[in-house]
Amino acid sequence: MSKFLDLIKKQRNRKKKEKFEGTFIEYLEMIKENPSKIKLAHKRLYESICGFGVETVDVDSEHYRDIYNGDKIRVYDYFKKEFFGMESVINKLMRFLKSAAHKGEESRQVLLLMGPVGAGKSALVEGVKKALECAEEYYYLEGCPIREEPLHLLPRSLRSDFKEILGVHIEGDLCPICRHKLINDYKGKYENFKVKQSTFSQRGRRGIAVVPPMDANSQDVSVLIGTEDISKLDLYPEDDPRVLSLNGAFNVGNRGIVEFVEVFKNEIEFLHTMLTATQEKRVPSPGKNDMIYFDGVILSHCNESEWNRFKSEHTNEAILDRVLKVEVPYVLELEQEMKIYQKMINRSDFSTAHIAPHTIKVASMFSVMSRLKQTNKCDILTKMKIYNGEAIIEKGRVKKVDIRDLKDEAKHEGMEGISTRFIMKALDAALSDSDKAMITPINVIDSMIKQVKEQIIDEDTKSKYLEILQKVIREEYLSILETEIAKAFITAYEEQAQSLFDTYLDNAESYTTKARVKDKITREERTPDEKFMRSIEEMIGVVGSARDGFRSDVTAYMFSKLRKKETLDYKSYGPLRDAIEGYLIMSVKDISRIVTKSKSRDDDQKKKYNEMVKTLIEDYNYNEYSAEEIITYASNNLWRDS
Repeated sequence: MSKFLDLIKKQRNRKKKEKFEGTFIEYLEMIKENPSKIKLAHKRLYESICGFGVETVDVDSEHYRDIYNGDKIRVYDYFKKEFFGMESVINKLMRFLKSAAHKGEESRQVLLLMGPVGAGKSALVEGVKKALECAEEYYYLEGCPIREEPLHLLPRSLRSDFKEILGVHIEGDLCPICRHKLINDYKGKYENFKVKQSTFSQRGRRGIAVVPPMDANSQDVSVLIGTEDISKLDLYPEDDPRVLSLNGAFNVGNRGIVEFVEVFKNEIEFLHTMLTATQEKRVPSPGKNDMIYFDGVILSHCNESEWNRFKSEHTNEAILDRVLKVEVPYVLELEQEMKIYQKMINRSDFSTAHIAPHTIKVASMFSVMSRLKQTNKCDILTKMKIYNGEAIIEKGRVKKVDIRDLKDEAKHEGMEGISTRFIMKALDAALSDSDKAMITPINVIDSMIKQVKEQIIDEDTKSKYLEILQKVIREEYLSILETEIAKAFITAYEEQAQSLFDTYLDNAESYTTKARVKDKITREERTPDEKFMRSIEEMIGVVGSARDGFRSDVTAYMFSKLRKKETLDYKSYGPLRDAIEGYLIMSVKDISRIVTKSKSRDDDQKKKYNEMVKTLIEDYNYNEYSAEEIITYASNNLWRDS
């Protein structure tokens, strides 16, 4: 018990020691010693996020260069463990904050996150608000309802002098309540005004305010600017600041953040206060008092239909001019999408369940493919793989499909499709239905099919989604499964694959450079093995005139990797990896009999089967039940006894 009390007392004493309470003069002395404590809202938020660490992504990486068109991408440590596939969005957000922190035009604009349902808009704003709660303490005038900057006490006639001494810019004026307090309580002696220290807190309504959408009947500007306390109107005149109750969103969010949820669901008149806050950095006070200075970051979010409806009205031009729109599309990179679901599962009670290999992958494949636009350049599965950083050569073609070409023709991609919430519901349903506290790709696919059929969407979209699930994803999963079982079945699979890779490279290089192949054992020279190369190439449909181009591409890729001193193995070049794996699988003669449950399985086959199951469990993270299930599925769909 004493240990717990010690921790509590230690934390309480530390907070008490760090807390500042003093006069305005003492505050000035502190600022003179450390001018960096004076920050406007945008700068404070920007520095708080950057304080966790920032690194610049190597844009020389071919994948990143293609995805971001060569733009400099910064990865912010604060976001990278929680937000996946949102680097572009986060970079635009931080660019806005940086410009605003330097008092650019962005400091007088509203940041609008616009995107489909479940794309991460609200989560990103929540993350930003939490970053502000991590910011260093700030200082305010004691008793001020909007917790304003103490430097507002300085009369304008002296500000240039104080600026020179303190080395800080002074912006803003006293609120009506503090002005009244200065005149009446302190008799104009602002040097004696008490200054206190505070932190940001959404729960405590300190520097963080949220404005939910309201219908036309319930909208009241008091939600934004506060009210007059009717009980005090009998005591004080109508224009007396003491009747004011400054508890509106702009009062609470002063020096921090004001968030507008689904902003354009509000009536235009309700948003005029937001316009004033951005343009003039002032908001009206209730009743007949003066305007109140506002220093804060205004964040808002909405879906695409609301944005299109709002911008179509020419009467909204004034607000639109003060809005910086950042599109928040769904994630289009498979690996990043998988990280999202893994994170969400880890935070749920299902984290203890057994999730068979590739389960999250097939779910992510569906969500990503549903978001992609059709193209004549390749099929939807190929497009997904290219977006995920794979080098893809279409069957019968020589030229690689260029990711930049795909992105150029689909500018608006990622703004529609299956949401993360849909996938999580499917995963949760599959887990809930499981008797053995496990899920596999098989029952997750079934769960997603069932959910699509129950969804209220148009029939064309429903047919498209069902085709992706029932045809494209099933076939791709069977292909993955075929390779995996073969790997578990074939002794020293990796070594055999690497040997085939090395042999093919030697032959392809000699063929391309018109040289002879030197045997590594006998040292004899011979012509390239045409029959061997064709047997590999046929696995991915490279035939006829396409062979020369493919061999040339493989050789060029090999030399590129060697020049960069990068690792070169059979997995390095996607098309050749697929060809080699296909070749190895085709070379297996006994796998059909072994994976198929059969009474005729002999002792040797039983031994091989048990060894294969053991490998799947120990090396591929299956358990006994999931290994049996996927083998049964494979035997029913891939290998059948004749």
